[in-house]
Amino acid sequence: MSTVLFVCLHNAGRSQIAAELFNRAAGGRHRALSAGSIADSNGSLHAEVVEVMREVGIDLSDRRPQRLTAEHEQNADVVVTLGCGDACPHIPGKRHLDWDLADPKGKPIEEVRMLRDEIDERVSALIAQLDAPRAAQPDSGL
Repeated sequence: MSTVLFVCLHNAGRSQIAAELFNRAAGGRHRALSAGSIADSNGSLHAEVVEVMREVGIDLSDRRPQRLTAEHEQNADVVVTLGCGDACPHIPGKRHLDWDLADPKGKPIEEVRMLRDEIDERVSALIAQLDAPRAAQPDSGL
Protein backbone atom coordinates (compact mmCIF):
# COMPACT_ATOMS: atom_id res chain seq x y z
CA MET A 1 0.00 0.00 0.00
CA SER A 2 1.28 3.43 -0.96
CA THR A 3 0.36 6.70 0.72
CA VAL A 4 -0.05 9.69 -1.58
CA LEU A 5 0.06 13.21 -0.17
CA PHE A 6 -1.76 15.85 -2.21
CA VAL A 7 -0.59 19.39 -1.42
CA CYS A 8 -1.89 22.77 -2.57
CA LEU A 9 -1.72 26.18 -0.94
CA HIS A 10 -4.83 26.37 1.23
CA ASN A 11 -6.11 22.76 1.21
CA ALA A 12 -9.51 24.19 0.37
CA GLY A 13 -9.93 22.88 -3.18
CA ARG A 14 -7.59 20.93 -5.43
CA SER A 15 -5.88 18.77 -2.83
CA GLN A 16 -9.18 17.91 -1.14
CA ILE A 17 -10.72 16.90 -4.48
CA ALA A 18 -7.69 14.78 -5.37
CA ALA A 19 -7.49 12.98 -2.03
CA GLU A 20 -11.17 12.09 -1.96
CA LEU A 21 -11.28 10.91 -5.57
CA PHE A 22 -8.09 8.93 -4.98
CA ASN A 23 -9.38 7.22 -1.84
CA ARG A 24 -12.63 6.28 -3.55
CA ALA A 25 -10.93 4.92 -6.67
CA ALA A 26 -8.16 3.10 -4.78
CA GLY A 27 -10.68 1.10 -2.80
CA GLY A 28 -8.31 0.61 0.12
CA ARG A 29 -5.34 -0.58 -1.98
CA HIS A 30 -3.63 2.77 -1.37
CA ARG A 31 -4.51 5.82 0.66
CA ALA A 32 -4.37 9.57 0.21
CA LEU A 33 -3.81 12.46 2.55
CA SER A 34 -4.20 16.14 1.75
CA ALA A 35 -2.74 19.30 3.21
CA GLY A 36 -1.95 22.89 2.37
CA SER A 37 1.37 24.65 2.63
CA ILE A 38 -0.33 27.75 4.09
CA ALA A 39 -3.70 26.28 5.13
CA ASP A 40 -5.82 27.85 7.86
CA SER A 41 -7.55 25.12 9.86
CA ASN A 42 -10.20 27.65 10.88
CA GLY A 43 -11.09 28.17 7.22
CA SER A 44 -13.45 26.22 5.03
CA LEU A 45 -13.41 24.55 1.66
CA HIS A 46 -14.42 26.55 -1.39
CA ALA A 47 -18.20 26.34 -1.82
CA GLU A 48 -17.90 25.44 -5.49
CA VAL A 49 -15.63 22.50 -4.59
CA VAL A 50 -18.13 21.18 -2.05
CA GLU A 51 -20.87 21.46 -4.69
CA VAL A 52 -19.08 19.62 -7.51
CA MET A 53 -17.94 16.86 -5.18
CA ARG A 54 -21.49 16.41 -3.89
CA GLU A 55 -22.51 15.87 -7.53
CA VAL A 56 -20.33 12.73 -7.61
CA GLY A 57 -21.50 11.46 -4.23
CA ILE A 58 -18.73 12.83 -2.00
CA ASP A 59 -19.74 15.08 0.89
CA LEU A 60 -17.00 17.53 1.90
CA SER A 61 -19.30 19.92 3.77
CA ASP A 62 -17.78 19.11 7.17
CA ARG A 63 -14.13 19.26 6.07
CA ARG A 64 -11.64 21.86 7.19
CA PRO A 65 -8.29 22.70 5.60
CA GLN A 66 -5.22 21.13 7.19
CA ARG A 67 -1.77 22.66 7.28
CA LEU A 68 1.07 20.47 6.04
CA THR A 69 2.93 18.83 8.93
CA ALA A 70 6.07 16.76 9.39
CA GLU A 71 3.79 13.77 10.04
CA HIS A 72 2.17 14.18 6.60
CA GLU A 73 5.62 14.29 5.03
CA GLN A 74 6.87 11.22 6.91
CA ASN A 75 3.82 9.12 6.00
CA ALA A 76 3.92 9.93 2.28
CA ASP A 77 5.44 7.68 -0.36
CA VAL A 78 4.40 9.99 -3.20
CA VAL A 79 3.88 13.77 -3.00
CA VAL A 80 1.65 15.41 -5.59
CA THR A 81 1.72 19.19 -5.64
CA LEU A 82 -1.22 20.96 -7.24
CA GLY A 83 -0.37 24.39 -8.57
CA CYS A 84 1.31 25.95 -5.56
CA GLY A 85 4.64 26.66 -7.22
CA ASP A 86 7.47 27.63 -4.89
CA ALA A 87 5.16 27.49 -1.86
CA CYS A 88 4.90 23.70 -2.24
CA PRO A 89 7.40 21.61 -0.35
CA HIS A 90 10.08 19.39 -1.75
CA ILE A 91 10.41 16.44 0.58
CA PRO A 92 13.72 14.61 0.08
CA GLY A 93 13.49 10.90 -0.58
CA LYS A 94 9.91 11.00 -1.85
CA ARG A 95 8.60 10.58 -5.37
CA HIS A 96 7.27 13.97 -6.54
CA LEU A 97 4.67 14.84 -9.16
CA ASP A 98 3.52 18.35 -10.00
CA TRP A 99 0.04 18.78 -11.41
CA ASP A 100 -0.12 22.45 -12.38
CA LEU A 101 -3.84 23.02 -11.99
CA ALA A 102 -5.77 26.28 -11.54
CA ASP A 103 -7.20 27.21 -8.16
CA PRO A 104 -10.99 26.63 -8.26
CA LYS A 105 -11.76 29.48 -5.85
CA GLY A 106 -14.34 31.82 -7.35
CA LYS A 107 -14.43 30.00 -10.69
CA PRO A 108 -17.73 29.26 -12.47
CA ILE A 109 -19.14 25.88 -11.50
CA GLU A 110 -18.61 24.53 -15.04
CA GLU A 111 -14.86 25.19 -14.76
CA VAL A 112 -14.71 23.54 -11.34
CA ARG A 113 -16.47 20.47 -12.77
CA MET A 114 -13.87 20.30 -15.55
CA LEU A 115 -11.09 20.61 -12.96
CA ARG A 116 -12.66 17.82 -10.88
CA ASP A 117 -12.86 15.59 -13.95
CA GLU A 118 -9.24 16.32 -14.92
CA ILE A 119 -8.10 15.49 -11.40
CA ASP A 120 -10.15 12.28 -11.54
CA GLU A 121 -8.36 11.22 -14.75
CA ARG A 122 -4.94 11.98 -13.27
CA VAL A 123 -5.81 10.12 -10.07
CA SER A 124 -6.88 7.06 -12.07
CA ALA A 125 -3.59 7.08 -13.98
CA LEU A 126 -1.61 7.42 -10.75
CA ILE A 127 -3.46 4.51 -9.14
CA ALA A 128 -2.76 2.39 -12.23
CA GLN A 129 0.96 3.16 -11.84
CA LEU A 130 0.87 2.29 -8.15
CA ASP A 131 -0.99 -0.95 -8.86
CA ALA A 132 1.46 -2.06 -11.57
CA PRO A 133 4.07 -4.62 -10.53
CA ARG A 134 7.30 -2.96 -9.41
CA ALA A 135 9.28 -4.63 -12.19
CA ALA A 136 7.06 -2.85 -14.73
CA GLN A 137 7.92 0.56 -13.26
CA PRO A 138 11.50 1.34 -14.28
CA ASP A 139 12.80 4.59 -12.82
CA SER A 140 9.42 5.31 -11.26
CA GLY A 141 10.80 5.91 -7.81
CA LEU A 142 8.27 3.53 -6.25
